Amino acid sequence: MTEKKDIKIVGIEVRTSNRAEMNGAGKIGAHWQKFFQENVAGQISNSVSDDVFAIYMDYESDVSGEYSFVLGKQVDSFAVVPAGLVAKVLPASKYSVFTTPKGPMPNVVIEAWQHIWSLSAAQLGAERAYRADFEVYDHRSADPGNTQIEIFISVK
Repeated sequence: MTEKKDIKIVGIEVRTSNRAEMNGAGKIGAHWQKFFQENVAGQISNSVSDDVFAIYMDYESDVSGEYSFVLGKQVDSFAVVPAGLVAKVLPASKYSVFTTPKGPMPNVVIEAWQHIWSLSAAQLGAERAYRADFEVYDHRSADPGNTQIEIFISVK
């Protein structure tokens, strides 16, 4: 468990659901492609690091509802938000943190989420809050064949 203060993010956003992602109508894969093809990270001038955040927020309800998926970088302010990008705040929260084993993308991420979804509140350490959950892609994810990421799950 850890606690985080508000985190400012600038990036790109799309709405989707877990049902769509599992039924072949998902948008996350194409959203990652857009992020890299349009060099979104390179458009964010006031980022605090090179880490990429993949955020699940604005939940309609719970694991079954729609949510916003945002890819971006942490910034020190919203003073400069390039056209076509969004400014979002990961709200201050308590998080249960998971570090994936090393392995190929996207397998390690999919397997980690399947594990997280299978956990009871007791196993998670608290009940999920569905405020905002996020993945951090840092230097450990530079090699897509041997990636490791951290996943932060907001809890009550």
